[in-house]
This record gives sequence, C-alpha cells and structure tokens, in this order.
Amino acid sequence: MFHSRAFLLSWLVGFTAAKDIHLDWNITWVWAAPDGFGRPMIGINDEWPCPIVNADLGDRLIVDVHNGLGNQSTGIHWHGFYQYMTGTMDGSNQVTQCALPPGSSMRYEFNVNQTGTYWYHSHEMGQYPDGLRGPFIVRDPSPPFAYDDEFTLTLTDHYHEQMPVLLQQYEADSVGAQPGVNEPLPAAALINEGIDFTKLRVEPNKTYLIHLICVGNWPGHVIVFDGHEISVVEVDGVWVDTYPVGDKKIRLATGQRMSILLKTKDNADANYAIWDSMDVNMMFFYENRAIPEGFNPNATAWLVYDEAKELPPPPDVHELDPNNDFVDDLVFVPANHEPLLEKVDRQIIFNTGVTESNGRSVFTINGQTYVDPEEPTMYTALAASPENSTDESIYGQVNPFVVQYGEVVEIIINNHHGNLHPWHLHGHQFQVLQRTTPEGGYFNGYFANISSTPVKRDTIMVQNHGHAWHVTKGLTGTIIEAPAQLHDISVPLDHQRICPSYGTPPGGGTPPNDAPPAENATPPSSAHPQDTPQPGGSAGSPPPQDTPQPGGSQGSAPAQYSPQPEGSPDSPPAQYTPQPWGNQGPSAPAQYTPQPGSPPSNTAPPASNYPPAYAQGYPAGYVPVAPGPVIIDSEYHYGGKSSHVGSSGVNTCHDGDAVMADSEDGASAS
Repeated sequence: MFHSRAFLLSWLVGFTAAKDIHLDWNITWVWAAPDGFGRPMIGINDEWPCPIVNADLGDRLIVDVHNGLGNQSTGIHWHGFYQYMTGTMDGSNQVTQCALPPGSSMRYEFNVNQTGTYWYHSHEMGQYPDGLRGPFIVRDPSPPFAYDDEFTLTLTDHYHEQMPVLLQQYEADSVGAQPGVNEPLPAAALINEGIDFTKLRVEPNKTYLIHLICVGNWPGHVIVFDGHEISVVEVDGVWVDTYPVGDKKIRLATGQRMSILLKTKDNADANYAIWDSMDVNMMFFYENRAIPEGFNPNATAWLVYDEAKELPPPPDVHELDPNNDFVDDLVFVPANHEPLLEKVDRQIIFNTGVTESNGRSVFTINGQTYVDPEEPTMYTALAASPENSTDESIYGQVNPFVVQYGEVVEIIINNHHGNLHPWHLHGHQFQVLQRTTPEGGYFNGYFANISSTPVKRDTIMVQNHGHAWHVTKGLTGTIIEAPAQLHDISVPLDHQRICPSYGTPPGGGTPPNDAPPAENATPPSSAHPQDTPQPGGSAGSPPPQDTPQPGGSQGSAPAQYSPQPEGSPDSPPAQYTPQPWGNQGPSAPAQYTPQPGSPPSNTAPPASNYPPAYAQGYPAGYVPVAPGPVIIDSEYHYGGKSSHVGSSGVNTCHDGDAVMADSEDGASAS
C-alpha cells in the first residue's frame, strides 16, 4: 500500500541480491474521496490508492490476482516492460490473454530486467480511470548520477461518475459527430491520488530523484516545481544525459514517465509549491470548448522544508502556450548514446481516419476499424501452423501487420484529427526520429536534422489527437511479430482455464491435449450468459448478495438509495447534496476507512453498508462496443526505431506517429 502521499521510497544503500517478490492481490471495489467527492473506486485488497511496487534489477515478480469485483472482468498490464519470452504476462485482454472473470484467479510472473519508472493498470475498458492503477519503480544498482533520496508523484484526471456512465454519455454524444470533440470533462486533477494533500519533506542542500508518472485517462499534465532547478535524467525507463529544464514546463502524456533531479535550497526559510495542471489546450482550445465556470484544472503538492511555515498558494493556470511553455521531448539523448538504427527492412504506414458505422462515428486505420477478436491474438498465433501464422487474414479484424524476426520496422502514422494523443508501444522502446508541425499534412518520408543518438522511449505524445476515450471507437491496430518464433512460449494453465477458446486452431478445430477443461472459464467477450452484456464485454456475474437489474442497472444499494437519472453521480445516499467543485460528495459506507491523506467526510456515513462489490450499474440501452488495447490517432508524424531485436511476446502499442521498431516475437497492438 502507499504509506504516505509522498510515496517516499526508503531504499537500502547498495544493491541487494535478486529476490522473489510475491504479491497476493484481490481486486475489489473501495469507497474513496480523492477530491472530496465520495464514489466507488477499484482498489486492491480493499484499499485505494493501489499499492506501489518497488523492485530491484533482477528480481522476479510473482503476482497472484483474484477478481473480487463481482460485476466486471479484469486484468493487469505492466506498462513499459519488454516481457522477453513472457509475452503472455503482458496483461492486454484479447491480445495476450483472456479477461479474468469475476471470482477467478490467475498469476503474473516475470523477471524484472529493466530499471526506471513504470506503472501497472487494467487494460479492461474504463477500469484504470476508475482506480485500478499504481506505480512500479525498479532500482538501478549503478545509476549514472548521485542523489540523496527519492519520491514518486502520479498525475491524473479524475471523474465523479464511473466509466460505464461516462462511456455511455460519450457514445451518445458521438452519434453523427466527429469523434474526439465530446469527451466528458474531468472533475479534478490529482497528484498522488489527491488534490492538495501531498507534501514532500525535504532538507536543504540535498539532491532528490523524483519519479513522475502520468496515469491519466485523457488530458496530458503539466508540472512545475516553483523556485527550484530541475534536470531530466530518465524517460520511460531510459536514462538520458542530464538535461536542465530551465524556465520550461514539463508536459507528460498519459502513460509517459519521467525522472528528474531536484536540488534543494541552502536554507529552510520557506516552503514551495509543486503545481500540476491538466492540459487545458487538449480539453478546451483544440476542441473549441468554453471552460465551464468554476472548473479547476490544477492540483498542488508542496516541497516542505519547515512544517511550521505556511504553504504558498498554488497558481491558477487556465492557459498554456504549447509553442513556448514546454520542454521538447525530442531533445533528450540516451545516456548510453545508442546510435541511430540505419537499416530499415519494412515500412508500415497508418493513415488514421473517421467513418460512420451503424450510426456511430468510429476511427479507422487505413480504412479499417478494430474489432476485438474472439480469442487473444497471441493464442491465435500460437495455435496456427508456421505457414499459416504469417497470413494476416487469420487474425480477424484487428488491423494486423505481420513482421519477421529481427526486422527493423519504420512505422509512419498520419493523423487526421485536431488534438494531441499519446502512443504507447508494448514490449518495445523505440527511437523517435522526427515529427512534423501541426497541420503538416502527410509525412513525406524525408527526415531532416535527425539526431545521431535519438531519444528512445515507449510512449510518445502525438500532436493534434487521441486518448482512452477512443478505445470505444476502434482506433487500434496489431503488429504480429515473428510468429514463427513464438512456439517456445507456453500459456500457463491458469491463463488457459479462463479462456475457453484456448488452443483452437484458426478457423476451428479441436483444442490440443494440454488445453484444460474450462470449468473456470468465461466466454471470450467476458460476458456471462446469465448477465446483460456490458460495455466492451467487461461485465461478469453480479455478487451473490445482489439481484441482477434490468439493462445492467444498479444492483444492491443502501436502503435509502434512490435510483438516479442516467449519467448522474454514483448512487448517492438520500441525504446527499451536490457540492461545488472539489467539496465533499456522497458520504462513505460505514465500513469505509479513510486512506492516508484523504480529506475528512463532512457528512455522516449511512447506517447501512454498501456491499463489497458495489459499483455503478450500466445504463439501460447501452450498446456494447469492442475495445482495443488502446486508442491511436494523431496529427504529428514521428519516426522511431526500437533497439532490441528478437524478444518474444504479444505487445500493445498505443499512439504515435512515424515509429521504427525492430521485430519481436508476438503481436503489438498499435
């Protein structure tokens, strides 16, 4: 669990021998009020925020996960890890595994062979914005710089309604509209899962390593450390040459990580603000929206030298200059000065677009909308013969691209949308070569002024658009990498048991002898026959004490609960009165224990308890849509190359522009 809002990491000096880290996680609903408004969040072992994972290079991580949600399937993606020869552990539902149904368990197990800043989160649609997310920090035994201590800060956008309601709203608002201009607005920005609770207690004349992780759903985040010099030393798990930020601001897209060195003052005369702002350009100006009265895009933490001294007020930021305010994320140089990969074996071009489908506006890649496959793409590749595995048609409507073992692949993405978008490539770090300006048109294939040692990372911001809302719009593609080399990978028995289609050859056939009976399985859509299908196939069986409601509506609730209109706050107790921005919302159930740093409740809890699996129901009439691993669309063009060759696994790729990556065994969803 998080022992403080500062997430202070108390590492021992020196490097310890590699060890097993064994975690038992029960994924459950937890009542929490990160911005003062109470609502159900998805937590781990009945606690929220979810725990930070600390590891040393060479450790082995073993996580036994039980789905205790009662009404949704789930899974855990380990964001940024290569998963070399452990591709089935990536945690991308319908890409590397089937979704874990309610009441079932599975194990994730892999070696931690990378250092730096990472995070974990659910890839089941809407769950990580509802809380299932946490930092993952891997200590380097020989970092390329000295520091005295370290902290971790997470940045995110937060919503008062739960994702099923917001997705319903997004779908309804998108009918006949251009996707990406009607995303539900966040209620608040959070630092370390709160608005203004985090205090980093520092001492004069010290150097601190601060890990920054954007775990948000939609807008990027901009962070400033008032009155202090900071330098960037890591991006997405890659050490970089120390880069002083100067008077620029750091902007992080969803999924991006960065580590900085902060040098403290030589005295303790004052405390200083750390302010975070959601990217107002993404939310309003690029989408031609007015900022609602009272909307606050900011959250604040503090560098505290002296507890007895006052905390300075945060700035009120409602406008950011994208041309002058931010550090250019292409300027960083890998600390090992890895040279540009010269030879390109394959070029893949993604032209993103928009079309109409059954009255809905949907995104496309090269004219094709992603449709979730019946069985995970990894399993299809494993079940296919070597001859058939290179046939893109066997993988279904997943925008498949097959690349061969060891190839260096150049990926160019031409985005035809008006906003920013983060793009994450699972299982890879890629060299980012170039991007054009907004409205720059198609990338023409010519690179100018390319660095001989380009920045290398796994998540990149694409200028002008895309984010997690677009998962419902089909903007996903899949790269099936070196499928002929995949057969050294085995699917663990517990992963097979939750997937009834495991081992079925493409086009039908009989499962192999090692395929277990599916007594613990769920259909590929993750929906149970007795249930009403939910968005993205995420619903599972309701908890035993609940009675299924029509159309996926609210199950058991406190006695005083009155059903609310679609899209209203999450089932508040009868005494609930809507509060202004950031004030206390509905009170917590009686058994709720406030987490460290949580604001006090200003209303008494209801007499009756919420059931453990209490969660917002899905509005009646919701039309399920197939999720993809992530969403991609953009208007800038990136060039990038991945530097590691011939690893194995199924890897997901979210958002980018022109990217060059060398092939790995498995599938990368882009």
